[in-house]
Amino acid sequence: MAIIVQKYGGTSVGNPERIKNVARRVLETQQAGNKVVVVVSAMSGVTDSLIKLSREVCPTPSEREMDVLLSTGEQTTIALLAMALQGLGAKAVSLTGAQAGIVTDGVHTKAKIFNITPKQIHTHLDGGSIVIVAGFQGQTSAGDITTLGRGGSDLTAIALAAALEADKCEICTDVDGVYTCDPRVVPDARKIDTISYEEMLEMASSGSKVMQSRSVEFANKFNVLFEVRSSFNQNPGTIVKAETPGMEDVVIRGVSIERNQAKVTIEGVPDKTGTAAKIFNALAAANVVVDVIVQTAPHEGMTDISFTTNKDELKKAEPVLKAVADEIGARGVTQTAGVAKLSVVGIGMRTHSGVAAKLFDVLAKGGYNIQMISTSEIKIAVILDEDRIADAAKAVHAGFGLAA
Repeated sequence: MAIIVQKYGGTSVGNPERIKNVARRVLETQQAGNKVVVVVSAMSGVTDSLIKLSREVCPTPSEREMDVLLSTGEQTTIALLAMALQGLGAKAVSLTGAQAGIVTDGVHTKAKIFNITPKQIHTHLDGGSIVIVAGFQGQTSAGDITTLGRGGSDLTAIALAAALEADKCEICTDVDGVYTCDPRVVPDARKIDTISYEEMLEMASSGSKVMQSRSVEFANKFNVLFEVRSSFNQNPGTIVKAETPGMEDVVIRGVSIERNQAKVTIEGVPDKTGTAAKIFNALAAANVVVDVIVQTAPHEGMTDISFTTNKDELKKAEPVLKAVADEIGARGVTQTAGVAKLSVVGIGMRTHSGVAAKLFDVLAKGGYNIQMISTSEIKIAVILDEDRIADAAKAVHAGFGLAA
């Protein structure tokens, strides 16, 4: 019998009727002759409600206790889904991340998976049960509950598929697959049939909300082929797999945008060896995630270093940056909110020229001011004003001929 791992996001299990719909889909998968492991997120809105509740109790709750609190969202869903399946006459059992054998490091709210020992999952599968695992969570070797960060249920599903050597992994969500751009932003975006790990990773890390970037990294590392598809219909989704030669024929695979960004500039940095290392080592030690980095050309022995990060990271970054700026003798630190990132992605960039020129031409014609630029082998990203990012995405999407 094949082992199928299915993951259902918060909107797919957002109310009792949707939970029962998922139960029917899962049972059909088992009745087709498969062993089924289901990974679920918290019901839509629950995690945000728990975060709000925590702030009402304590303005700055500890990350350890936040993990204990937030993990309850997924635990509610696994129990409800198990009940729904049992109501359909199926054998089903719910497992927390710890019970499923998921062991992580000790970095609360952004833990990384160390290993998975799915012995209990195999035991229940062999007994004919559908196994429902709480996504987004695990435990340390010392027994502390941890969470894997936003979108961590994707990572749970991919990691379990690798550990179980599953025959198929399905990421079931509220969209039909991966699109050339978010259809809510660009209505004429089209669904992509097949995409490489690298392209999916770049799109995920550039703001695409379909998949968490760490889960795509994990899939790439362990060669886990997976399909992103809708939980509300039976339409084929988007297959994410290793790169094949024919994929390079498509120059640009998609356009992604990421809002809620902030630009931080350390001004008047002495142009000396090791100053950048001190800045970013300090940020790394505080677990601040940095994205685009730009350094200006030195002038009179001084330079400016700018980077972007999520606005939520600013609170952690502020004291770190103040301390390191004083240490290196920088003039000061400024922050600019209201910016967003737009990226164009495609492995065809490796063999086709002119992509940057076309992107900058489209943005120039629309009057969009570029604040920062970052490139990789298969991606070009620009930082723009957030209040114009949707219109910029539509213009770039049309400029590269990506419409359906």
